[in-house]
Amino acid sequence: MKSSVIIFPGSNCDRDMDVALKKFGFKNQMIWHNEESIPKSDLIVLPGGFSYGDYLRCGSIASKSKIIKSVIEFANSGGLVLGICNGFQILTETGLLPGILQQNKYLNFICGNVFVKVKDKTNKYFKNIKKDILELHIAHNEGNYFCSEEELKLLEDNNQIAVTYCSKKGDESLEHNPNGALKNIAGIVNKNRNVLGMMPHPERMIDKYLSGEDGSLFFENLLGNLK
Repeated sequence: MKSSVIIFPGSNCDRDMDVALKKFGFKNQMIWHNEESIPKSDLIVLPGGFSYGDYLRCGSIASKSKIIKSVIEFANSGGLVLGICNGFQILTETGLLPGILQQNKYLNFICGNVFVKVKDKTNKYFKNIKKDILELHIAHNEGNYFCSEEELKLLEDNNQIAVTYCSKKGDESLEHNPNGALKNIAGIVNKNRNVLGMMPHPERMIDKYLSGEDGSLFFENLLGNLK
């Protein structure tokens, strides 16, 4: 399986993603944002970081990069597009996913491990995954997901909420919502279920000696669903 990671000025998780994808069997290539086309790929990843320094609005400038036209065409043709953290923000700015990521509820940058509950397994990202609750890592200042009531109803009616913040045992109360996200939303898919955006970083949880292994489950599962 071939993957492509798009690099923007300010990306800082692109190498982590490259390591993770290669570890689990993807033939990965790194693509600079100023390119106009993407080599043949089974998966495109928009990595975490602070594209263009988040100076205007997270992901807004990156969403106007030359490469984005090809990303949108790939997504609209049914190709798998994964956006992590800043990548999720970029996906909302391009319109590939609904809603916005606004500043965290308590106006602070947060960094640490969280638990998320897999809410929908009818997509290739989570279908057949071995655990319903994953421990992953977050590091963001604008991870507070918000959308209109109409958009939320569509997300719920179409089962597009992919993962939600929760406790180790799966409690989805506000106590376990780190950033104030609407309905504890940590990640969503588009209506066709080929585009996933989520704030937690699975690529940071692929080594039991350094962090944890629940991210490994994510990548192993994704690769298995692509074969």
